[in-house]
Amino acid sequence: MAVDGEEDDLLLPLRRLEISDNAKGFVELLSQLSPATSPLSDADFLARFADLAALGDDHIIVVAEDQRSGRIVATGSVFLERKFLRGGSKVGHIEDVVVDAAARGQHLGQRVVRYLADHAKAAGCYKVILDCTPDLRSFYEKCGFTEKNIQMALYF
Repeated sequence: MAVDGEEDDLLLPLRRLEISDNAKGFVELLSQLSPATSPLSDADFLARFADLAALGDDHIIVVAEDQRSGRIVATGSVFLERKFLRGGSKVGHIEDVVVDAAARGQHLGQRVVRYLADHAKAAGCYKVILDCTPDLRSFYEKCGFTEKNIQMALYF
């Protein structure tokens, strides 16, 4: 018998993004976070995947693949910024956390955020930060984050 939550972990394991995830709905899932401004061709996906893969552990994307459907149902990324502050330390930046609307309520988002934060900590980051909308504040507080400062943006 599975321990509470263990069955979900087996059916929805977390792993790093693979090239084949493009065909499993990865980009479509991201559109639930932010509507795509322009379609991403297969060639563009492969080029971006290669760019990010070249960064190694300094930029990772994690996904949850539903073993029953073969679809990507959750994702998030973290990139590590190398600083001159704090003796040349590093900061982790969590971005693009999204769980498919049909898969919400299974703690996938918390598992993704924990995976990313654990990666940043293991890589020697002194903190991990993220931006979110006010309606997601309580979710990230459940993940251990506290509100700090104000986010500003300049879009081009």
